[in-house]
Amino acid sequence: MEKWSLMTITVLLGLIVRWTVSFGSYSGAGKPPMYGDYEAQRHWQEVTYNLPIKQWYFNTSDNNLQYWGLDYPPLTAYHSLLCAYVAKLINPDWIALHTSRGYESQPHKLFMRATVLIADLLVYIPAVILYCFYLKETSTKKKIASALCILLYPGLILIDYGHFHLGFALWGVLFLSYDWDLLGSLAFCLAINYKQMELYHSLPFFCYLLGKCFQKGLTGKGLVLLIKIAFTVVASFAICWLPFCTEVEQILQVLRRLFPIDRGLFEDKVANIWCSLSVLIKIKNVMSPQTQLKLSFAFTFLTLLPACIKLTLQPSLRRFKFALVSCALSFFLFSFQVHEKSILLVSIPVCLMINEIPLMCTWFLLVSTFSMLPALILDGLLLAYVVTTLAFLTVCATSFSIFEKTSEEDLQLKSLSLSIRGYIPSFKAFPKIIKSLFIVSVTLMGILTLMSATLTPPQKLPDLFPVSVSVVSCLHFLFFLMYFNAIVLWDSRNGRNQKKIN
Repeated sequence: MEKWSLMTITVLLGLIVRWTVSFGSYSGAGKPPMYGDYEAQRHWQEVTYNLPIKQWYFNTSDNNLQYWGLDYPPLTAYHSLLCAYVAKLINPDWIALHTSRGYESQPHKLFMRATVLIADLLVYIPAVILYCFYLKETSTKKKIASALCILLYPGLILIDYGHFHLGFALWGVLFLSYDWDLLGSLAFCLAINYKQMELYHSLPFFCYLLGKCFQKGLTGKGLVLLIKIAFTVVASFAICWLPFCTEVEQILQVLRRLFPIDRGLFEDKVANIWCSLSVLIKIKNVMSPQTQLKLSFAFTFLTLLPACIKLTLQPSLRRFKFALVSCALSFFLFSFQVHEKSILLVSIPVCLMINEIPLMCTWFLLVSTFSMLPALILDGLLLAYVVTTLAFLTVCATSFSIFEKTSEEDLQLKSLSLSIRGYIPSFKAFPKIIKSLFIVSVTLMGILTLMSATLTPPQKLPDLFPVSVSVVSCLHFLFFLMYFNAIVLWDSRNGRNQKKIN
């Protein structure tokens, strides 16, 4: 009973922080003609409520796709429609066709914030609590600390949207931890049908389940399991897409909206390899769009392949969670048309391991939030960023004693160390190096944050600070990609005797 009381307090604290920060700023508010991301969410309610389904993804006189046209899968549209029905009951002006564009009022802002909070309460937060509460071989204090750190992660607090898809993905991990493979498959299908960016997590789910089928034998129980999983996936996709399956052109149009290849390799400043390399080589000018797409696919596929192969051949929950991180990070660093907010898809599986490798996870989560600094400053969230980041670092440092857990065992690098110590004797000093690098990294992020907030860049280099943030963050992410891949590839444990879900 005491555990649940403490967990309830933790949830309330997380909700209070979320609700307080959410009223600090509204992206694009009062700035025509687009009005920002807040308006996008409202406009989707307007479109889905007033137009027939067959027009949701098509450009028409009533649905100008250049004005926040729907570009997410059907579940997002259905969610918008559900919210629109509630909005209609409260105030029809909120979703009136055409005339509601740029609508802003305090009651409407309260309503929109409530829709996000309710979604989190129904899907995301319960998954976090259940995951942390049932961590095996972990004290109550550590369970509470894990939940608090995840709920206080600044990235998910500062970015203004519901975490529905992340919640579904987390439910998928939770179900697979119990060997409820069909429910895990269903939960992840819901996630990917809500936001197509969940493709970042798709290969680890696929490889882990396929590996389990191989283990059981594809001529016996494994074949039965494979058929059941395949049926679950096909059925869930069919139900989600059924209204759009009346015509081939309908399906193709939705897919074109979900994967806008014509937008190019990247748009805004994002902390991935292509944006960072463009500082030295203008990739967009020296390569055709088709070549950029092929190059992006090749690098993404090659960097995630080792972890996926290891997971398929030796499936375990431990490798599955680490593969979620490494594969999502490969997508973020090398895939086509990446948004800076997509780093949150890497951060969620990292959050799940904060109890196992607190120093590295805390470090990564700090960098992931820092990588979005230019967007946060643009939205007037600098103060909220500083406060939530300091609070998060404080909670992690005090709850997990991160500066004391820097041994090879704490960093999950014992196997790698034993393998290469004969070739690189100095590798035994790696834990001390990591601690020093962490301090240097946090200091550098603090300096760049201060410079971005207080200094005016030179006229010849107007993007100096955003580019600096992107490049520094990208270098961090490349380091973390190697680190998490090293854990997966050199891991010899089955993951069942580790701190895990029972």
